[in-house]
Amino acid sequence: MLEEMGLTPVWRLRARSDSANGEETVVAVTPITHHPSPITDSGDRRGEIMSLDWVPLKARVVACTDCPLHAKRNKTVFGVGDEHADWLFVGEGPGADEDAQGEPFVGQAGKLLDNMLAAIQLKRGTNVYIANILKCRPPGNRNPEPREALQCEPYLHRQIELIHPKLIIALGKVAAANLLATDSSVAGMRGRVHQYRGIPLIVTYHPAYLLRNLADKAKAWADLCFAVRTMAGLDPPPGGT
Repeated sequence: MLEEMGLTPVWRLRARSDSANGEETVVAVTPITHHPSPITDSGDRRGEIMSLDWVPLKARVVACTDCPLHAKRNKTVFGVGDEHADWLFVGEGPGADEDAQGEPFVGQAGKLLDNMLAAIQLKRGTNVYIANILKCRPPGNRNPEPREALQCEPYLHRQIELIHPKLIIALGKVAAANLLATDSSVAGMRGRVHQYRGIPLIVTYHPAYLLRNLADKAKAWADLCFAVRTMAGLDPPPGGT
């Protein structure tokens, strides 16, 4: 498995219009359907999403038109895996292969992720769930814009609530930045246990990044080993309560 990961043999609003007589002022607010709106999320929308179970949540994502990304998608990419998993891996957003197939982490990056999982005796779909910050592909695989990430955040948060994982692995800076509300680099976040709403979270490199930067595969392996040790520490000892 380490050979598959490339780790051997080398560890390398406003328009103001005053009335004609000047006695009153009318403020006209530009509708958000015509101009970009501030980065806000309706409490009613969020509350609705947070009340959904798996089946209606998936249906809500498939039908979602809450940000412009829906216009050019082929398929939404909800997530895949064990819905009661201890391990949750979160990436940034779908690429072309994911958009075509409707599943996260397919193609070469997906193969590498599967090899990374196998290296620590894990398997996609077995005690592992995989999701993304975004459910729709950004044009040209660019990073998510803040408004797009905000619109998708309730979906991911509800997935996390339903899964209730023991440990979250943030794959890459975009995932870590959105989950932890930070602009720190991956290098600055590695090797520590962070918290996402009370759930331990570890940051490592995105598989697509590792395909372009082979020397950092050794660092990703160290992160996975750290994650295994962290998970072991979360489990109660035999006979414990």
